[in-house]
Amino acid sequence: MAAERLPMRKLREILRLTYEAGLLQRAIAQTCGVGLGTVSNYLQRARAAGLRWPLPPELDEAALEARLFTRPSSAGPADRALPDWAEFHPELKKPGVTLALLWQEYRAAHRTGYRPIRRFFLVFACGYCCVL
Repeated sequence: MAAERLPMRKLREILRLTYEAGLLQRAIAQTCGVGLGTVSNYLQRARAAGLRWPLPPELDEAALEARLFTRPSSAGPADRALPDWAEFHPELKKPGVTLALLWQEYRAAHRTGYRPIRRFFLVFACGYCCVL
């Protein structure tokens, strides 16, 4: 179950106590009646969003929440190049070719591609080759 978000006025208070009053996170947590982890999390989000005190006056509650809680766009599964598994089978038959070598070639050609754990890669590729 996801934790409930703090009201944005409480976040403003956390930022004010951090940057204006210079309090430690533990003192801020006690003052605001929230957990130390919550204070730390919100300050990390504020730093990642480039927020400092005083906040710009045009930044209302909704805009502040949007800046803190929107996920940055990242390469989704559609943007990632899958290995051409049909190519791997004949390559593996060549002398001196290993899955590790094919993995290195794939990673060199597809920097934004999938990076599965090698064990998963070996199991998946071996399972594919056995089916052929």
